[in-house]
Amino acid sequence: MTVPGIDWPRLVAWMGEHVPSAGEPVSVSLISGGRSNLTYLVETARRSVVLRRPPLGHVLPTAHDMRREWRVISALHGTPVPVPEPVAFCAEEEVIGAPFYLMGYVEGAAVRNRQELSTPGPEETRRLSQRLAEVLAEIHAVDYRAAGLGDFGRPDGYMTRQLERWCQQWERSADRHEPAYDALVARLRARLPSASAAALVHGDYRLDNTLVRPDPPEILAVVDWEMSTLGDPLADLGLTLTYWHDPGDEERASIPVAGDVTLAPGFLNAAEFAAHYAKVSGRDLGDLDFYVAFGNFKLAVIVEGIHARFRQGKTVGDGFERIGAAVPTLLARAHRTLDDGPA
Repeated sequence: MTVPGIDWPRLVAWMGEHVPSAGEPVSVSLISGGRSNLTYLVETARRSVVLRRPPLGHVLPTAHDMRREWRVISALHGTPVPVPEPVAFCAEEEVIGAPFYLMGYVEGAAVRNRQELSTPGPEETRRLSQRLAEVLAEIHAVDYRAAGLGDFGRPDGYMTRQLERWCQQWERSADRHEPAYDALVARLRARLPSASAAALVHGDYRLDNTLVRPDPPEILAVVDWEMSTLGDPLADLGLTLTYWHDPGDEERASIPVAGDVTLAPGFLNAAEFAAHYAKVSGRDLGDLDFYVAFGNFKLAVIVEGIHARFRQGKTVGDGFERIGAAVPTLLARAHRTLDDGPA
């Protein structure tokens, strides 16, 4: 059996030794890949499990950390935050060529397109978008010390370190000059908050990084925790709003990430989502423009990294040939947000 990123005989042998209760593996197939970590469905004689591993090639330092994902879902399993069941972790690169972990299969879908929400109707879709805000607030309300995550990050100075980290990622990935990038970094550095709240943050929160039951809609699990840490919860909200596509925002349609699910009839718009999050979390959103601008900056750096892997032929999946064009658009949107505030 040949599947990119998987050494099938070695995986079968490893699972037989470390996860014998799952039964003998019988098949593996790629669920999604290329933009971020690779996700596979592994069918065994007794159950279905999901395998997560880093992408093939061009893995930036600190990115795609399997142990980090494994640790956070293990800590959150059994809390109000819905996550898949942690099954097993493998730190040995010799098995499939990279560290990986197994988690339980969740009977839900990663919803990216508005057509996928056409069946429930506007009322149920509105409730699902409210739940998206509520689950984000639940993540930020986790007692991370009680969950064993007290050393999972350094909340003090989080935004300063985030800015420097993503600047470094840009330097490692970019091979083209973007004048708007340098000006944006200067503006963000001048607006860095002197202090912020400390919370568990997901780092890439949006609807398609959850698994959804479509009818009636419910968020069954939050996935893709590779960028999670302890930090400023409003940075999570800012990035989530960066992904938002409101009706009439034609420019946003040119950015090929996160789909157009927020255009589904009934879905909260960006301002409504932020207001619902503020209501259920009790947080002050007075500096939201900075966090949304930072979200656009961060997404521009992430997309530049994906574009770099595409140029190297190291992506798995389709649709990457146009993704690099989104970078200057995201940088421009960040500048406009600092000028005019979030939409």
